[in-house]
Amino acid sequence: MTTDILKIESIRLLALLKIVYREGVLLLKTDARLFIAELDAAWVERLENDDDLAERLDAFVSRFGRMQDTVGDKLIPALLKVMAEKTGSALDNLNRAEKLGLLPSVEQWLETRNLRNRLIHEYMFDTEEFAQALNKAHAAVSLLVATYNSINHYARSRVSADEWPALLP
Repeated sequence: MTTDILKIESIRLLALLKIVYREGVLLLKTDARLFIAELDAAWVERLENDDDLAERLDAFVSRFGRMQDTVGDKLIPALLKVMAEKTGSALDNLNRAEKLGLLPSVEQWLETRNLRNRLIHEYMFDTEEFAQALNKAHAAVSLLVATYNSINHYARSRVSADEWPALLP
């Protein structure tokens, strides 16, 4: 990889880290406002008559999906490129991230990906199932945050940059 290409890839990685940081901050805020208590089927049924609650839910689902997409589809491949690692399919990239210690479990990540799809495509057909999926997504926020923080730490130790985004709490 030439020096110019490496510099461009490093700039892209830094930009993606900043984007994911902002996504994470917003996701954590929405998560804190939405999950004051565990959600159940009765809570899901109230959404039809509570616009504020429904909008918070939509914000959570959107932010959860966006952060999961950005980390898995963009940030991990960008980091691998900067590290002169071979990038491949999404599964190959996730496996490499797990081997580097950036991702606790590919299986857990794929479950989170499937959960993201369920939240978007199975929106409230079965209120009990949807409530369970929401509570699982709430628990999976920590996976997204931990993965971002691991990638950020890893990049900081290997890529020189003047300005790094913060770590998420």
